[in-house]
Amino acid sequence: MTRARRRFGEALALALVASSALGQIPALGQTPSLPAGGAPQGIAPQGVTQGPPPAPAPAEASLSLRAVLTSEAKPLRGGLTWRIYEDRPEGGKPVVLARSEEAQPTFRLPPGSYLANVTYGFVSTSKRVTLNSGAASDQLTVNAGALRLAGAVGEAKIAAGQLAFAVFVPIGNNPEGRLVRDGVKAGEVVRLPEGTYHVVSTWGDSNAIQRADLKVENGRLTDATLNHRAATVTLKLVAAPGTEAFAGTAFSVLTPGGDTIREAIGAFPQVTLAEGEYQLIARHDGKVYTQDFKVESGVDRDIEAIAKDP
Repeated sequence: MTRARRRFGEALALALVASSALGQIPALGQTPSLPAGGAPQGIAPQGVTQGPPPAPAPAEASLSLRAVLTSEAKPLRGGLTWRIYEDRPEGGKPVVLARSEEAQPTFRLPPGSYLANVTYGFVSTSKRVTLNSGAASDQLTVNAGALRLAGAVGEAKIAAGQLAFAVFVPIGNNPEGRLVRDGVKAGEVVRLPEGTYHVVSTWGDSNAIQRADLKVENGRLTDATLNHRAATVTLKLVAAPGTEAFAGTAFSVLTPGGDTIREAIGAFPQVTLAEGEYQLIARHDGKVYTQDFKVESGVDRDIEAIAKDP
């Protein structure tokens, strides 16, 4: 046998051994058959990685919630914010999984343990709930009362737009220990936990201020009217009593001790002041004029400084 034939035989033998290691040897000139999908069985197509089949999505359960006040059986119909948190026994910052502002929401969640939280005004209540497959419902009890404020001078109600209230929690001997809410409008319902609160009422934007300590009880709306001892005065600089006011006058209202209560510019600005004695300073065309005056509670009137040289 020639050297070339021996080399061909050795190469053919090696090819047969390699083919037998891979499986069935196709006949000479025959293309291997492919299963449906275009790739040999057990071999992924080029560029595709096989992995385990995806896990089925966990079944969901439904949780319906409602909230009631301590002394009432009827559920609350508004003003609620609901949150569902992970139940983390080991502690750590809880993660919000769902939220709703509906009165009686229904959440769809995987079975497990959760913390349901409801906020009603400044009151917050939480409860641990456990869900199995199917539907569940639960109720949270809110320990809250409410406060509604108004103002008056004598027997006359003060317009709501002229008043602003601040609500504090007293701490020790400090009645304004912690601010709960500022800028409360007259007639607004403020929902609060049961307790005693210090309320500050401001009429206008100067020193007409009134204070009161008020008690809030669970399940009850407390209506309170704070009575001011003040009046609204109109400031004028005139050439003679009852004449037309000078435009562009700068006014300052001072206490007898010299403390500035209010400053304003115009022909006849209005200012609401607590009852008491004051001094008016009017500046116009580089000249200064003064006038002492007294404020009586509930008596609105004009305060005129006379533009007369000394």
